[in-house]
Amino acid sequence: MKINNQKLQAAINLNPTKRSQTMTIADLSERIENGTLTVPLYQRGLSWNDDKAIALFNYQLFGKAPVAPISLNEIGTNDDVPQLSFISRDEVLGDNNGKLSVVDGQQRLTTNYKAYSNDDSFNNIVFDFTQARFKKTNNVVTNKSQVPVGILFNKNQQVLTDYIYSNFSANDATKLFPILVGIRSKILNYSYTIHIADNMSENEQIEWFEVLNNAGSKVSLIELALSKLRMHDFDIYSNFITPYKDIVKDYGFGELFSPFSSNVSYPIASLNPAYEYLLKSGEHNKNYSPIPSDTKERMLLKLTKKQLDDISDLTLTSLRRSLDFIFTHQLQEYIKAMQYVMYLTGYFIFQSDNIQQDKLIQWVKQTKFDNLSNGERRLIYSKLIMGNFN
Repeated sequence: MKINNQKLQAAINLNPTKRSQTMTIADLSERIENGTLTVPLYQRGLSWNDDKAIALFNYQLFGKAPVAPISLNEIGTNDDVPQLSFISRDEVLGDNNGKLSVVDGQQRLTTNYKAYSNDDSFNNIVFDFTQARFKKTNNVVTNKSQVPVGILFNKNQQVLTDYIYSNFSANDATKLFPILVGIRSKILNYSYTIHIADNMSENEQIEWFEVLNNAGSKVSLIELALSKLRMHDFDIYSNFITPYKDIVKDYGFGELFSPFSSNVSYPIASLNPAYEYLLKSGEHNKNYSPIPSDTKERMLLKLTKKQLDDISDLTLTSLRRSLDFIFTHQLQEYIKAMQYVMYLTGYFIFQSDNIQQDKLIQWVKQTKFDNLSNGERRLIYSKLIMGNFN
């Protein structure tokens, strides 16, 4: 019998749980502020909306069980992953040795830090003490039963004190002050269990993250590649992916982003037409169709910032043209999948000055994408961008 004694003994002798500890929300937020708690480059961008943030605040106040642990890596000699700051996601320069880097928990940490730092994006989240819950408001707070979350959990308690005594009568302020200070104290002293690993490589961190998130959203290969574009001074999320999704949502087609992975794969696949048109002299290769299986994230890594800007700008402009076309000709009812929008975007790129409106209208009405193979989808696209409607 062969036994790998060396590997097994090393595993037996290592107990990573011995480094587990607790940290309060206030402590974690202070570390974010002073730059000793960072985000690794491979982490995807912020994805929580206001409703998720509100759910976290309510659970931290009323929940009867603790929120799931936070997983951090203490950076050592394996400092091979660029680190980013929270919120702005600017690269943290200098020596990262000894800093804590978030492997799992970025969304929760960011949510709490936004309240702690009174971030403008949380201006519409309030605590309603009449309804006894956190909620969203549509306007600047004028309701006398509400306090903005950025005031309530502000790092400086004097901000809350001043707010209470400036916005409420002396009698009401006397009643409210101890309650709101109690809520603030509970949340800022809310303790998270922190699991700390030591000196993990990038691959080890990603493996840990995916084990923790095997029922949730994993770090996809696309996102891992795209995160490295920041080294080109090009943030593809803020410069392209988010604007792309916002445009589609503005026209009422936000529900077409399904499943979750399509939030990245659809926009990235939509760059293929502009890439071929601008950088390949308009030569189309069938494997560069705007479908998720044809995303070219590795190709994007080879482009300059100007090239990335150019193909992004052309794609967003053509996306608007395709959506305007849909609305001008009242074709909304036929748009059952993002493929219609993505293919039309490609058509407007390749046939910019030769739009055959009547034929394109019929194409939208007659084309079906159900139960088609990728090969069949590629063929439909190839014929469309060549203006072949037969």
